[in-house]
Amino acid sequence: MTLPAPGPDEVLVGVVVTVPVPHAGVLAAARLASGDPEAATIAPHVTLVGPAVVARDALPEVDAHLEAVAATHGPFVVHLRGTGTFRPVSPVVFVALARGIADCEQLDLAIRRGPLDGPLRFPYHPHVTVAQDVDDDVLDAVEKQLADFDGTFVVTAIDRYVNDEDGMWRPVRSFPLTGRAGRP
Repeated sequence: MTLPAPGPDEVLVGVVVTVPVPHAGVLAAARLASGDPEAATIAPHVTLVGPAVVARDALPEVDAHLEAVAATHGPFVVHLRGTGTFRPVSPVVFVALARGIADCEQLDLAIRRGPLDGPLRFPYHPHVTVAQDVDDDVLDAVEKQLADFDGTFVVTAIDRYVNDEDGMWRPVRSFPLTGRAGRP
């Protein structure tokens, strides 16, 4: 994936639902084994917003915004099951969400306002990438390998990551979902 290039007073941020262990270990190992060039740079996650270029001095505003969003959304369940692909549009294989899609969509819409408002490269589709930018035969193998993947977890927070100068995505701050649980 080609990342936007931040200027000298900017930073690249992402907002995600981090996949917990033990599921994260299985998904990270599969992505690493695929030879995906991004495999070692970020933990398994469901992207809510990212990657977005933000002025460094706007980070307090971003965090206040994320805190406000998290305060209006309650914990929810994500059920990961099976695989899918974005081919031929994009060389990506992912683990699909069988539950939690609407919750992620609501968070995405709420977060993409204010300081994180910006255009989308693709329509929002919550998923966990497990192989990207590798040969089609490798994508096919990963898609088959994880076709029976099944894991469930409770999302209690959203996380803001920063892409450091070394290319690693690192968690910077977690925002507990303290609003009422469940959809209206």
